[in-house]
Amino acid sequence: MFARLLVANRGEVAVRIARACRALGIAPVGVASEADLGASWLAAFDEVVCLGPAASSQSYLRADRLVQAALQTRATALHPGWGFLAENSRFASLCEQHGITFVGPRPAVMELMGAKTPAKRAMKAAGLPLIPGTDEPLADADAAVAAARAAGFPVLLKAVFGGGGRGMRRCTSEAEVSEAFAQASAEATAAFGDGAMYLERYLAGGRHIEVQVLCDAYGNGLHVGERECSVQRKHQKLIEESPSPALSESERRELGAAAVRAALRVGYTSAGTIEFLRSDDGALYFMEMNTRLQVEHPVSELVSGLDIAAWQIRIAAGERLDVTQESLRFQGHAIEARINAEDPEKNFQPTPGKLKSFAFPTDLGPGTIRLDTHLQAGDTVPPHYDSLLAKVIAHGKTRAEAITTLERALAAARIEGVATTIPLHLAVLASPEFRAGRYDTSAIPGWPRASVATH
Repeated sequence: MFARLLVANRGEVAVRIARACRALGIAPVGVASEADLGASWLAAFDEVVCLGPAASSQSYLRADRLVQAALQTRATALHPGWGFLAENSRFASLCEQHGITFVGPRPAVMELMGAKTPAKRAMKAAGLPLIPGTDEPLADADAAVAAARAAGFPVLLKAVFGGGGRGMRRCTSEAEVSEAFAQASAEATAAFGDGAMYLERYLAGGRHIEVQVLCDAYGNGLHVGERECSVQRKHQKLIEESPSPALSESERRELGAAAVRAALRVGYTSAGTIEFLRSDDGALYFMEMNTRLQVEHPVSELVSGLDIAAWQIRIAAGERLDVTQESLRFQGHAIEARINAEDPEKNFQPTPGKLKSFAFPTDLGPGTIRLDTHLQAGDTVPPHYDSLLAKVIAHGKTRAEAITTLERALAAARIEGVATTIPLHLAVLASPEFRAGRYDTSAIPGWPRASVATH
């Protein structure tokens, strides 16, 4: 096992990885930009290296500085977390070149799955069905129009590299495709450094369902259940739960087994997530694979009892999975709410500032609450980075119990100094659509509230 590991990230994910390191007897080493120096969450680390100015481009996105930080602190492994350089195959290769173990899949596999069209071809070969569309980059707007005509409208233009809704356009006609192609490609170039585009048929009323997998370097793999991630805003997840209320037990087993087969087929190692879109007729289509730890991994940890972050590190250190699919037992239901420093009443405007109070009760029942955060009262939420304040994850014996537990925790939370998305989460949890498990990616159930929508 590694003696020292550098966490190449910040905030909540950095603290989460540090906690996994402690559980394994590893000394965690942290990094920070000048804007983050002095933050309370840096106390989670044995040592901290300053990377540079506040701008991510001069700090957390500087692969050379991160590798240098690992070398100078004698860290033999590096965990990228999520975001920033977590799915950058060149960064993973750079680590390997300097004798640093990158906690994640091999660079070649990361590169394959990071580009949407090669990933689609690989997963098609592995037996997963694809959404009708193209599995090669589109040459130009004319090619996009022809592909859209063949796939059937409406369609989605999507960036080959990247995600999060950037470089994505929904089109309902050939004229819209022609107009949107250049715009989407330019946006993708600005966000990801590559403007390559592909196209898929837009499936209205679809549900976003993803499968968590773990694979070691010895050909062993298992799935840690599926997560329902259909409550989204602009393709950003807001609430995740497991198991999905949309799947039957047989569908759940078949989907999990198919995901593991596909991951092993491409030679995947580490933790990863294979994402699917479920159409309104029940068909499941492969969308993409995230070759990293997911923000919402605690949901799967609570229903399975596995420490997914720790297993990432153990696999990177050469350990075999000591749990099998047959021995893994899923218990109860888990729901996670991402609490951000944003004002949902004002079009989700970011609200950085100082936290005058910051408290979440975790003992109100009837189920249990897990709180993943890096903050405490008195901390400042900087304007430079992601606005995530905390993840509140409820676990109950049933879905109804998990909903009630999460509602109680959020309603009793006390946060002063910044506006948060808690009102949105409470509205979703109280909505008839969410409670019945009948929701999809087309709208946020229960939001906007009637009182807001009339303004």
